[in-house]
Amino acid sequence: MTWYALASLKTGDAVRTALVLDEKLFDLERTAESLSASIDWARSSVDELLARWTDVSPQIDRFAEDAVNAVARLEELTVGPNDVAPPLRPGRFFCAAANYIEHANEMGTVLAAKSDSNPYMFIKPDTALIGHNDTVIMPAASAQVDWEIELAAVIGREARHVPVAEALDYVAGYSVVNDVSARDLNVRDDFPFKMDWFQGKCFDTFAPLGPWFVPSSCIEDPHDLRMELAVNGEVMQDSSTGAMIFDIPEQIAYLSSILTLKPGDVLATGTPTGVGMARGVYLKPGDVMTASIESIGTLRNPVAAEGR
Repeated sequence: MTWYALASLKTGDAVRTALVLDEKLFDLERTAESLSASIDWARSSVDELLARWTDVSPQIDRFAEDAVNAVARLEELTVGPNDVAPPLRPGRFFCAAANYIEHANEMGTVLAAKSDSNPYMFIKPDTALIGHNDTVIMPAASAQVDWEIELAAVIGREARHVPVAEALDYVAGYSVVNDVSARDLNVRDDFPFKMDWFQGKCFDTFAPLGPWFVPSSCIEDPHDLRMELAVNGEVMQDSSTGAMIFDIPEQIAYLSSILTLKPGDVLATGTPTGVGMARGVYLKPGDVMTASIESIGTLRNPVAAEGR
């Protein structure tokens, strides 16, 4: 399968879907017109496509192949630095904590044996979502804002009580997510519950996602992708998705044993070693994070202080 992706572009108050070929963007509707393709989903948003992914994904795969073969006569879009919106608007944002052993070690987290455990999941709100080149706002309440590159798996159909062996069939595709975290707000001493994932993880802008959505048909093995995060060009995290403790099927099986996963839900599948807290280094205004995952793309986000 030829690699392609789907992007969401800001056009005034509206968002249009673009086809991404070799990191060049083409308006989906205009591309369909250029190829004389009569398709009822050409004007659809990525969210609308995900809502009917089982039916339309084979058509989109074939359409992308045709577009690659005709790329010389397609009109490439001129895209400004702030034109790329989040590729989708997740209904829910599930996140896996301490899912790489070296990251758990650097954080001083003592894990039970995998055979005696389940994935540890938490949820981020939709207000945390931002896209490529959007600014992460550091809250005034925190002095320890940190980065976490993660592979985002996007659900493509309803999933309930899904066996591990079948779970990847429910994944529509992938993106890059940065689980921004306020480390000093992840703990508290005014309650007997010492960890507070809500106030440490859920600030506005704390879930950059993008730059686009890559269908699962374009990813041969989601557990064999290099991932790298740099701050101001200095590499902080450099690992592989193959180092997950609980892989994507195991996470889907666990979540779907509790609730019904729906199209458009996103699973942030955990971060590897190299976060700032382990180094005693945190984000500051003016920093720029770039989070890259092989076969998907690079998500860039500058950082600013609250109120600036």
